[in-house]
Amino acid sequence: MSNLFDLKVATRSGEEFALSELEGKVLLIVNTATGCGFTPQYESLERLYKEYHDKGLEVLDFPCNQFGHQAPGSDDEIHEFCTAKYQTSFDQFKKIDVNGENESPVFTYLKENSPEEYVKGLGHKSTMKMIKGISKTCKKPNDIKWNFTKFLLDKEGNVVCRLSPIESPDLLEDKIKELLG
Repeated sequence: MSNLFDLKVATRSGEEFALSELEGKVLLIVNTATGCGFTPQYESLERLYKEYHDKGLEVLDFPCNQFGHQAPGSDDEIHEFCTAKYQTSFDQFKKIDVNGENESPVFTYLKENSPEEYVKGLGHKSTMKMIKGISKTCKKPNDIKWNFTKFLLDKEGNVVCRLSPIESPDLLEDKIKELLG
């Protein structure tokens, strides 16, 4: 596959959504979970969305239950939790797999076309090494290690940054501003 915008995904309600509708937008794509220690990152994701959506940023939330079974609810239950607790207003899609035999083509594209995952500092690198060790689905070098791996894409659908789960989405703000022009 040569372009993210050739792909389609399922909305939370199960309808098909063509990612080509987002061409020309800066995208922040995240695999999420409601019962994870990183779940409070929804606050930063929503702040970035509110701040930059009118300028061309889209946040795409893909719940995933592959890491510690931390997204066990239905798509509607996950959505209700996120909107009630974190007042999220960005697009949340149907729950998916990000690694393995049934992984979403979106995440296959992201993993195959992203730079090395950014992890800030030795302490965070040690933590990510530990997380990778407990991840049962992280089998290949570029696999997603845990919930809240963040991918930032430019307006043409090129992955410009892969941010580790432990890092706050706020670290992407300057790059988002740059990409929005």
